[in-house]
Amino acid sequence: MNKRLFRSNDNRIWLGVLGGLGEYLNVDPTLLRVIFVVFGVFANVLTPIIYLLCAWLMPKRFE
Repeated sequence: MNKRLFRSNDNRIWLGVLGGLGEYLNVDPTLLRVIFVVFGVFANVLTPIIYLLCAWLMPKRFE
């Protein structure tokens, strides 16, 4: 099975990072977004850095 991680084109709010991660893990992206927001409350400076780093490293799917 050749499964690759991409940013989502269909299930995106801002850059498609959590939507792509949800598609890759077969998890509802809304659940990942809630977890990310809760994590952001406790690590407020680190959260946007992690998100932007993932958006920079994850390739965008061109279909």
